[in-house]
Amino acid sequence: MKILVTGATGHLGSLVVEALLQTVSAGDLAVSVRNPEKAEALRAQGVDVRQGDFDQPETLEKAFAGVDRLLLISTDGDNETRIRQHQSAVDAAKKAGVGFIAYTSVVNAEKNTLSLAEVHRATEQAIRDSGIPYSFLRNNWYLENEAGSVQAASQGAPWVHATNASQVGWATRSDYAHAAAAVLTGEGHENSVYELSGKLRTQAELAAIVGEVLGQDINVQNVDDAAYADIMKGAGLPDFVVSMLVDMQSAIREGALAVESDTLEKLLGRPAQPLSEGVKAILGK
Repeated sequence: MKILVTGATGHLGSLVVEALLQTVSAGDLAVSVRNPEKAEALRAQGVDVRQGDFDQPETLEKAFAGVDRLLLISTDGDNETRIRQHQSAVDAAKKAGVGFIAYTSVVNAEKNTLSLAEVHRATEQAIRDSGIPYSFLRNNWYLENEAGSVQAASQGAPWVHATNASQVGWATRSDYAHAAAAVLTGEGHENSVYELSGKLRTQAELAAIVGEVLGQDINVQNVDDAAYADIMKGAGLPDFVVSMLVDMQSAIREGALAVESDTLEKLLGRPAQPLSEGVKAILGK
């Protein structure tokens, strides 16, 4: 059985590959990357490194040839670009005869009000329409998404957010990667939809965990959207990034990530990694 992971040199993809190599031989694993030279370390381990560019669909069909199970990791970019790239990947997978697609989506994709959820709704539908058996890995928020706040807090800055007391199911990127690996190597996951979340917590509760790791009290400031935007602009972020972050805060405030589920731990076969451990990793401790 040949398993292929796209975006294998990225943050999530590299962790998925690492997890897969714990249970499958390198000869059964392939990766699709835009720049193969960045995956030389994997090639040296015996992994089949293939060139695949989401902006050049003809390369994807060749990269996916002979693949039984494909992990399609969502790309980066604006919504229109990502939807086009993902459609190209699904079309290539169908032409190549791929037997199963696992796709990294977002929790509650059908109804999620996050702007990025548009990409995941469109991609899930494209995969359904392809007729290829699938598993939608609907990931909640990566703890690492809060790395900026964690690092700032370590320097004595306040923990600023605009989400009121809304809850988020943070988990470490490593746990999401191991869950993906479990689906790729396990049986009975055809046409499944998995809502993957850690324990639901508020920003204040997360800040308290960070404070415990740092051994200091953190000043948590819940502000409105306008104040949040001003603070982000003051940090030197460009306007389009500030706008995106404000939209995210607004959607989270409305409950976009308050999806409770124990499926992540079921796929892992163990408790989720404590967030305190993930915080330590962010801080390099």
